[in-house]
Amino acid sequence: MLNTSFVLPCGATLKNRLAKAAMTERLSNKDGKANQAIFNLYEQWINTNAGLLITGNVMIDSMHMESAGNVVIIDESGLPELKQWASMTQPGQHLWMQISHSGRQTSRFINFHPKAPSAVQLKRLGLFGRPKTMSEEDIEKVISGFVKAASLAKKAGFDGIQIHAAHGYLLNQFLSPRTNLRTDQWGGSLENRSRLLRRIVQECRSALGNEFPIGVKLNSADFQRGGFDEKDSLQIVKMLEEEKVDLLEISGGTYEKLAFFIMNEENQKESTKRREAYFLDFAQKVRQISSLPLMITGGVRTYDFCESVLKANDVDIIGMARPFITNCNHISAFLEGKKESLDNLVIRTGIKQIEDSAEGGFYARQLFRMAKQKSIKLDYHPISNTLFLIKTEFVKGMAKRFG
Repeated sequence: MLNTSFVLPCGATLKNRLAKAAMTERLSNKDGKANQAIFNLYEQWINTNAGLLITGNVMIDSMHMESAGNVVIIDESGLPELKQWASMTQPGQHLWMQISHSGRQTSRFINFHPKAPSAVQLKRLGLFGRPKTMSEEDIEKVISGFVKAASLAKKAGFDGIQIHAAHGYLLNQFLSPRTNLRTDQWGGSLENRSRLLRRIVQECRSALGNEFPIGVKLNSADFQRGGFDEKDSLQIVKMLEEEKVDLLEISGGTYEKLAFFIMNEENQKESTKRREAYFLDFAQKVRQISSLPLMITGGVRTYDFCESVLKANDVDIIGMARPFITNCNHISAFLEGKKESLDNLVIRTGIKQIEDSAEGGFYARQLFRMAKQKSIKLDYHPISNTLFLIKTEFVKGMAKRFG
């Protein structure tokens, strides 16, 4: 099943059921354009033969970036580089651009006072400033920014787009009653909180046509009291089906509660560990109410598990992220059933406040090595990974702000 094709509702065909899920690359220069480092990295991922590759966050606003190393699309100035990036795939292989806006999850290195649905500050290591509440004009600019980036993705030759509405970024902030305290048409009821996401999907579809794949990445839940929960998410799924989305990727968590940390902890239920996939339970709930094509990412590591959930029709596409770093050279064999399992590395420091940055820094360093065409290195000290991540964001952030 993993090596069988899948036809999306728009008519496009994925040549197999394995996808490289988005991981932030942090590799662009201060101009925010794609570059040789990104091309070097994607060459390795393209050679895995995965049917679908989804880029890391491509941002629509240089003042609202998930990382100072993100690619940014504001106009056509970076189009030649985007065309080179999009042209790298093998026949039948899809490369989709993930499009995003970070909202309040923009570090102080980039913006002291980012814009968000409401002035609810993210308190993480003092790295995030108090946001400003977005005006109606700000919201309309976000919508046009997503549509502009989507249109340029198609013009450049990308095979599809994914709208990022998960992980605590701007669209997720609008969806969550914890971060969206508005009382206008963009806040309050779930109908209002989802208005921005639905408008973006609608206007992207109008701009791109009915035959161009549009995916959405959506949280099953934010894992926070008073936040976006499974009940909300299931309602959004129904709305997205009405909008004829082509692929729904299920994920979870925000910067305050990172899903892959929650799911990898030792106290996680054994039944969850045996299932491997973090979001399989939720995917099965989605199946009961929707026929949207489903992709789950997180925790999947064995070939037999992939086969079982695909044969059971629990999901349509298997997403993987970190194995495309630690096991990049084994993905082709895994896809063919010649490699039974892939590594699940867990990086821990014993210091709760920096656990996520230590792991994030570890994988960021590996991506930098791959971009330089070097082999991965597993023996970095966890605390040095945290320092690497902060240093990288500081240096790149200052370069973008002050040239």
